[in-house]
Amino acid sequence: MDIFLLIMVFGGIILFFIIMYYVPVGLWFTAIISGVKVSIFDLILMRIRKVPPSIIINSSITATKAGLKLTTSELETHYMAGGNVPNVIRALISAEKANISLSFKQATAINLAGRDVFEAVQISVNPKVITTPKVAAVAADGIQLIAVARVTVRASIAQLVGGAGEDTILARVGEGIVTSIGQAQSHKEVLANPDKISKLVLSRGLDAGTAFEILSIDIADVDVGANIGAKLQIDQASADLKVAEARAEERRAMAVALEQEMIAKAQEARANVIQAEAEIPKAIAQAFVNGNLGVMDYYKMQNVQADTEMRQSISGSGKGGQSPTPSK
Repeated sequence: MDIFLLIMVFGGIILFFIIMYYVPVGLWFTAIISGVKVSIFDLILMRIRKVPPSIIINSSITATKAGLKLTTSELETHYMAGGNVPNVIRALISAEKANISLSFKQATAINLAGRDVFEAVQISVNPKVITTPKVAAVAADGIQLIAVARVTVRASIAQLVGGAGEDTILARVGEGIVTSIGQAQSHKEVLANPDKISKLVLSRGLDAGTAFEILSIDIADVDVGANIGAKLQIDQASADLKVAEARAEERRAMAVALEQEMIAKAQEARANVIQAEAEIPKAIAQAFVNGNLGVMDYYKMQNVQADTEMRQSISGSGKGGQSPTPSK
């Protein structure tokens, strides 16, 4: 009997906590005295739909105290869609206090788009400063400049859904800095008047299609980098030298080939001469046989050749001959 009573008591305690979980009477009483219209049945349905009643009721109480007319059904729907209900309520209250036009529909759309709507309202009230990374650009005189800019932006509530983010702002500002420095005739102009960069970049309307409104662009630092123009000229001169060397080598190779061709032709000519000289004895013999050449004629020809060789030897113009040494 005692065990049965103990089981009944233990079961009653568990049942009590289950009922209290699905029927949050304390939360319902807090909502009623705070002016939020909600029934016990609505709270039970929230539990069944796996929506935390505390988040919905507390957010609804905060909105009611701030003068916002929102129903628990709207808050519950936003929570079930994956939204952050307390964040939306804080954003709506901040927007109302700052006289910023922001409806519940806009706030939930911004929140469901993955943006922090409360932070967006804060940035709209207190502008945010974005520092760009170092941007390198080259002026017309070939000197590289490295600039860092600070961009002051304010959130544009109307463009938060579908508008580009900070990365787009940074990319556009960097592009504007490169263009502005590239248009300068000398890097000294940029160093003397860095505000020209910010004025040119700001005038291009870089915040179009973004979730921000650019208030100002300030050049925080400008450093002189490398002499890119001189490096390019050195590289070009080196390339031209290599091209000239290649062309000279080509001409030398052609000259060597031509020389070898001429040597081959000279050798061929000598061979033809030797071959022709080899035919002379045959021709003389044939002349003897035909009777066209007599013995005395042959001797005269030999004497003429001997005289010619003697003169060539004396003058030093013969083959292998040497110039006569003058007498002391």
